[in-house]
Amino acid sequence: MLNNKIIKGRFPIGFYNDLHPDFSINYQMNRFYNWSNDEDMLKEMKEVSPSIHNYEEYINKFLELSEKSLKDGNKLKAAYYLRGAEFYIKESDPQKHSCRKKFISLMQEYYNIKENQYFKVPYENGFLSAYRFTPENPKGSFVMFGGFDSYVEELFAIAMIIKDLGYDVVCFDGPGQGSTLEDYKIPMTHEWEKPVKTILDFFQLDNVTLLGLSLGGYFVLRAAAFENRVKRVIADDICKDFYQLVLRQIPLNLKEKINALIIDQNSQELNALLEGLAKESLMLEWALNQGMHTTGSQTSYDFLSKTKLYNTTEISEKVEQDVLLLAAQEDHYIPLNQFFEQGIILKNVRSLTMRMFTKKENAQNHCHLGNIGLSIEVILNWLEEITQ
Repeated sequence: MLNNKIIKGRFPIGFYNDLHPDFSINYQMNRFYNWSNDEDMLKEMKEVSPSIHNYEEYINKFLELSEKSLKDGNKLKAAYYLRGAEFYIKESDPQKHSCRKKFISLMQEYYNIKENQYFKVPYENGFLSAYRFTPENPKGSFVMFGGFDSYVEELFAIAMIIKDLGYDVVCFDGPGQGSTLEDYKIPMTHEWEKPVKTILDFFQLDNVTLLGLSLGGYFVLRAAAFENRVKRVIADDICKDFYQLVLRQIPLNLKEKINALIIDQNSQELNALLEGLAKESLMLEWALNQGMHTTGSQTSYDFLSKTKLYNTTEISEKVEQDVLLLAAQEDHYIPLNQFFEQGIILKNVRSLTMRMFTKKENAQNHCHLGNIGLSIEVILNWLEEITQ
């Protein structure tokens, strides 16, 4: 078993349901608090929460809190307030890009990132944004990435722990993510083996452990199915079927209608229906806007059609590595049935380990917000055991 002192205290324990009445906003508040591990952030968010009734008010309050944190000399907290604001700023607003760049700059300053640790990896008509953290005498190679809405800089806390435990760590923004999307306009692809191949080629890596977070739970299995230099695969969390994740944000009585409209390719009626639904759901409004942006889609219909490609059913039998599947008991994005279905269809893996995190562990939410440290401990203990 690994030395857990390296992880202990790096992340808070506890998920707070009382930060905001809208669960999607409440979840994001918990998210950025978990990464910052700053108790003052909890108090400050609770104070401003009663005056937040929409995204505009949320954005303004978080920008104010970021400025205050910066004046107080707290770069990490300032960075995550900025990221929290940027998260809901629309792509058409120039403020989004200035917030993003300031967030990245603050994260690089806080973690003391050197110039020789950052790489622009040539890919298609632009670059993949990547970082490499290498300890002395590394005991293995570890490659990681996020999912639908993360920046690679958000993952520095995890990357540093893995590096401190002796692994050579590469983390990157792939197509549709972070700087790769915002600076080089490369949209998301379901064929995630392509960016992974590019990264492994560029850094000349072999015998790699691959970790994908959130929608990265799909990406990681897709890449492993086509890339034999990947030897160990970690899906945190699983994501077997992206289309069903989006449908989960739709009222139950309308799912069959939406399915029928997709099958009939009735884009006009579907777009009108989703536009109406988005006015009543902050989470759905954000998901559709983010989805169109990341996938380079012009309409909600186009985005929803593309999500059908993000499905592991056809490729799972090609996965032959050691695999760790993680799930959260009360994940509001990913239905728990996908966890069990994913395990069943991985028929040719070298080994399969499945771990569901629970409310009793404070890790029942998507990507285990409330006890990220425990999920990292499980990942790294599994890795140590599998490589003995």
